[in-house]
Amino acid sequence: MPIYRSDVVGSLLRPAYLVEARRGAESGRLGPAEFKRLEDRAVDEAIDLQEAAGLAVVTDGEMRRYAFFGHLIEALDGFDKLGGWAIPFRNEQGEQLVFKRPVVIERLRWRRSMCAEEFVYLRARARHPVKTTLISAQQAAAYYDPDKSRAAYATRDAYLADVVDFTRREVEELARLGCTYIQIDAPQYAALLDPSIREGYRQRGSDPERLIDTCIEMDNAVIGDHPRVTFGLHICRGNNQSMFYASGGYEPIGERVFRRTRFQRFLLEYDDERSGSFEPLRAVPDDRIVVLGLVTTKKPRLETMAELTERIEAAAKIVPLGRLALSPQCGFASTMEGNRISTEIQQQKLEVVAATARAVWG
Repeated sequence: MPIYRSDVVGSLLRPAYLVEARRGAESGRLGPAEFKRLEDRAVDEAIDLQEAAGLAVVTDGEMRRYAFFGHLIEALDGFDKLGGWAIPFRNEQGEQLVFKRPVVIERLRWRRSMCAEEFVYLRARARHPVKTTLISAQQAAAYYDPDKSRAAYATRDAYLADVVDFTRREVEELARLGCTYIQIDAPQYAALLDPSIREGYRQRGSDPERLIDTCIEMDNAVIGDHPRVTFGLHICRGNNQSMFYASGGYEPIGERVFRRTRFQRFLLEYDDERSGSFEPLRAVPDDRIVVLGLVTTKKPRLETMAELTERIEAAAKIVPLGRLALSPQCGFASTMEGNRISTEIQQQKLEVVAATARAVWG
C-alpha cells in the first residue's frame, strides 16, 4: 500500500460562482447542463490547486456536494434534507451557530451512485493519485429521529442496516471503477471523546462504550474485502464555518478503534490542545499509517515548517517516523459556507503541508 506522506482530508473552499450556481440549480433558474459545467470547472481548479501545492494525493474538493455528507443525502431517496435535529457548533470566542441536519422519513431507495461521478471525473483529470470520501454509517445515525423516522424504520438499527448495505454497494462500485483510496469520515467517533457529549448519550439511553463497538462493526462491514484499496479513517471534532462541537483526547476510543478496525490509515485531528496528546497513538498497530492533522483549516494563521517538523518529531517518539504522514486537520469547507479563511491562506496551508512532508521524508 502506498504511504502518501502529504495528504488532504477532502473539502476545499467553494468558489463564489459555484455557491451561486447551486442556489440557481436548486431553485430551477439554472439547468443541469450549465450547473454541471460550473461544477466541472470548480473541480478542475481544485485539482490544479492541490497538484500545484505538491500534495501526494488529491480529492475533487467535494465541489459536487452541499456538505461533506451530501453524497449520501442526494444519492438516496428517503431523507428530508433540513428536517433533522439541530447541532450546536461553537468556537473559543463563545460564538455559536446551529446547523440543521437531514432526517430519514421514508425507506431509503437507491437513486444513483454516491460518488461514481466524482471519482470518474477526478480520475480522468488528475495527474496525482486520488481518493474519494464517504461518511461512516455511525455518522448517518444522526439522521434518525425516533419520532420523525419511525414510520420508515421502527428502529435506528434497521435504518443503519440499510445505510451499511448502500455504502458497501458504493465501495464495491468505486473499487470496480479503479479507486484505490477511500476515506471514511467519522466525526461521530470524536463525539465519544467529549465527556459532555458522552453524558448526553447516556441521558438519551445510549451507552457510549457500546456505541464505539457498533461504529467499529459497521465500518468493518463497509470495508469488506478489497485488498487493492487503501481505507482511511478520518476523525475530527466537528468542522463548520471554523467552529467545532467536541473536545477531548483519543484515549477513550483509541485502543479499540486503532486495533479493531480494518483501516490502514488514520487521519487524526491534532491542530490544537482540544485534540490531546500523541500518547494514545501507542495503540496503533505496526502495519498502520498515522496521518497527523497538524495544520488547522479553521484559523488563518499559517503554520511554519519548523513548528510542524518539531511536532512530527514529537509524534515520532510514539510512532516511528516511517509510519507517519502529514495533512490538514480537516476539510476547509465541510459545508458550502466554508471555514473563515481566504483562498490564499488555504493555498499556503496546502503548500506548507507538502513542503514539510518533502523536508521530513524526502
